Amino acid sequence: MKAEKVRVLEKCCITGVIEAGCDEAGRGPLAGSVFAAAVILDACLLEKEEHREWLSMLNDSKQLTDKQREYLRPMIEQYATAWAVVEVTAEEIDRINILNASIIGMQRALDKLPITPQHIIVDGNKWKPYIPEGQVLEIPARTVVKGDGKYLSIAAASVLAKTYRDEYMLRLHEEYPQYHWDTNMGYPTKAHYEAIQQYGITPYHRKTFKLLK
Repeated sequence: MKAEKVRVLEKCCITGVIEAGCDEAGRGPLAGSVFAAAVILDACLLEKEEHREWLSMLNDSKQLTDKQREYLRPMIEQYATAWAVVEVTAEEIDRINILNASIIGMQRALDKLPITPQHIIVDGNKWKPYIPEGQVLEIPARTVVKGDGKYLSIAAASVLAKTYRDEYMLRLHEEYPQYHWDTNMGYPTKAHYEAIQQYGITPYHRKTFKLLK
């Protein structure tokens, strides 16, 4: 696949340290879990010619086509130094709210990494102190508004979170096809609102969200 983008995002925020990028997918939907990912990329990856094509494509997952995301996901999974994806259910979202669920999800993804990062960059403007199990010191972190369009590791995390969540919503669609989750992915579309009005809610709907217009 030929890369359409020629601008490569920044390799890292701080050089010389193990840095993890974090992002989530699914904060806005009325239904389904939020998925969060953490990715560590080797700073030397860009120096290798065979990786420049896919790295040059990395961007905010929402700016990519389905085909581009499907191409990038296995590349990230194969060549990232470390990566992890976690799910936070609608039930937990209702219990702790979507902002906390997103942050906790990203921190759980960090917990799953086989390597402990020395620095964290997070898409957005909200974060909470992260202290890995068995450690006493917080890992320094920086929030970056629209970071998935600025740093490679955050962009990679956004692709993983988005593709894993989309797969999950397609599975839920098979169970509840009347909500059209194969196209709206749980987001508040006209068809989704109309289906809620007609059929009611499912166990996957976020009950603390506004489900009726």
